[in-house]
Amino acid sequence: MAARKTTKKPNVSAEELKTYYREMLLIRRFEEKAGQLYGMGLIGGFCHLYIGQEAVVVGLEAAAQDGDKRITSYRDHGHMLACGMDPGGVMAELTGREGGLSKGKGGSMHMFSKEKHFYGGHGIVGAQVPLGAGLAFADKYKENGGVTFTYFGDGAANQGQVYETFNMAALWDLPVVFVIENNQYAMGTAQARSTSSPDIYVRGEAFGIPGEIVNGMDVLAVKAAGEKAVAHCRAGKGPYILEVKTYRYRGHSMSDPAKYRTREEVQKVREQSDPIEHVRELLLTGKHATEDDLKAIDKEIKEIVNQAAEFSKESPEPAVEELWTDIYA
Repeated sequence: MAARKTTKKPNVSAEELKTYYREMLLIRRFEEKAGQLYGMGLIGGFCHLYIGQEAVVVGLEAAAQDGDKRITSYRDHGHMLACGMDPGGVMAELTGREGGLSKGKGGSMHMFSKEKHFYGGHGIVGAQVPLGAGLAFADKYKENGGVTFTYFGDGAANQGQVYETFNMAALWDLPVVFVIENNQYAMGTAQARSTSSPDIYVRGEAFGIPGEIVNGMDVLAVKAAGEKAVAHCRAGKGPYILEVKTYRYRGHSMSDPAKYRTREEVQKVREQSDPIEHVRELLLTGKHATEDDLKAIDKEIKEIVNQAAEFSKESPEPAVEELWTDIYA
């Protein structure tokens, strides 16, 4: 049945560590810039930032193969960048411009990329979970060996459709990894106040779905758990649940002042568990990189993000005619 908490870490090369550092830093700097643009009024509507949770998607993408699919909720910018979607296209979609990945019509929560097998951010809590099972069903039907990563949060874990999906996925042995991104606060309610069990992944036991808890602030631990989960699915053993314990530094969205927790709590996590600083220390103490090397990476990432921001500002507004494209009913 469900395995217990894992501490096993994979062996990684210096280049792999640098790659994880670069990818997490790209997400962090991108989200910081998105927050700035939101404050300037250039991004409207909802904007849910991923700052603090970067190790989750970077670790799991490191365990994925070409053709694997991913689907998630509204906190989705990090997932897009981690699977290789263009930062300029993502930022332009946030600002509602023609150069956006959904031509400026989707915004923060509704971007897709068929090329990268990214099937959206979804604004309705938990709605992406049955859709993720559907993607996995397609892989099983086609016998292509693909796996779907279906992300949802600790708040969504209390939705009924999640358990209907668990049941069907178990019945049909679907190759889907259910990833519970447990940032411990759902929208603004601590897990202890909203969820009866301290560990959410164990709910899969009722359906015969194995799973485990993972330290979501450690990209190497996430990668190791992801490889185990993916191997389980590719072997035809059905679904797997990863409860990834992580933490978001910002509020639920840009409009959330996050008064339900103290500044001291957030600062403590930043100082003791920051996922990017963790890899930075591994690079420096292992003599895999120097301070100058890491400064060069940071400079490179800032240039990429600044270019994305400029592209998003310069890209024109969608033409009126665009309202009538991509309509299927």
